[in-house]
Amino acid sequence: MHRIWMIFDPRRTLIALFAFLGVLAFTIHFILLSTDKYNWIDGGDGATAGAVVDMTPLPPGF
Repeated sequence: MHRIWMIFDPRRTLIALFAFLGVLAFTIHFILLSTDKYNWIDGGDGATAGAVVDMTPLPPGF
């Protein structure tokens, strides 16, 4: 392991690694936001809204 760090500068290597992982994370999140199923900002497929619509009031006396 010592020889690898003698070849590569640790600061430049770690900065490149963090930059790559940051770009990868943003790419994955934007891909998920572009789908209907996994878009958590717009509410996804509307499963929670459907549950509210299907609620019926209780009969009198309860």
